[in-house]
Amino acid sequence: MVLAETLARRFGDLVAVRDVSLRIERGEVFGVLGPNGAGKSTTIRMLCGLLDPSSGRATVVGHDVAREPEAVKANIGYMTQRFSLYEDLSVVENLEFYAAVYGVARARRRARVDEVVATTGLSDRRRQLAGTLSGGWKQRLALACATIHEPPLLFLDEPTAGVDPVSRRAFWERIHEIAHAGTTIVVTTHYMDEAERCHRLAFIFRGTVLDVGAPDDIVARRGLRVVELDARDPAAATAALEASPEIEECGHFGRLLRVATRDVDPEEVVRRVLGERGIEITTLLPGRATVEDAFVSMVREDEA
Repeated sequence: MVLAETLARRFGDLVAVRDVSLRIERGEVFGVLGPNGAGKSTTIRMLCGLLDPSSGRATVVGHDVAREPEAVKANIGYMTQRFSLYEDLSVVENLEFYAAVYGVARARRRARVDEVVATTGLSDRRRQLAGTLSGGWKQRLALACATIHEPPLLFLDEPTAGVDPVSRRAFWERIHEIAHAGTTIVVTTHYMDEAERCHRLAFIFRGTVLDVGAPDDIVARRGLRVVELDARDPAAATAALEASPEIEECGHFGRLLRVATRDVDPEEVVRRVLGERGIEITTLLPGRATVEDAFVSMVREDEA
């Protein structure tokens, strides 16, 4: 569905994207993960045919993004990170407008609008002005408009920014429902818990892809191991562990310290480092390395 080869985009002297290569298969929920300013949105805009690449090439749904941008736009759905619908139109009026823009046949349009309203739970808000909807309902409407023409490929750019946790969970359930129905979905996010909901991920930092793969595979490739501990003197324990070159990361999670190492046994390191300083450990339990751990580790290595 998407094949990008060494994509780059410059704005004058600023290199927003320097070398991005991706292959996204049909039916995937593919996450593009990175901090603000990493180049995620610029990459998505190139793949949507909204920005010409400065170099490299990409095909999306079989169309070249530089030579056939209009064909790309006609075969995708695109939801921006900011609510961009018409706030002075009702829910149904927005849907009808986007159905017309995307070329949904007039004979099919009414039935398609009714179908989308029902599946997104917007039935009770059909006549409500879009501008008066809460953040979660605006998000549902934006997704409905982006999929009104049943595109084979859907781009979601930071779709849950500023949305409450309950709405975020409901939104992700809807994303997977759409994917199960056959639509390929590409979603950018900087929420690490959301990244773990994707089938595969690309980590982007400073406009470059650091790694691509399934969340568990990416974590495994980093060789990270985690323990969680409680010590009699948490401040002294933190200082001692952070000073050790064998410790990848040490952070507070409530009353516990969460310690990550790379390719070495974290329990052995923690007991040795704290034992040498006479710091008593009250509990020490194995933890789970996450996508966030892997991403932070990659970013710090890249910066170093």
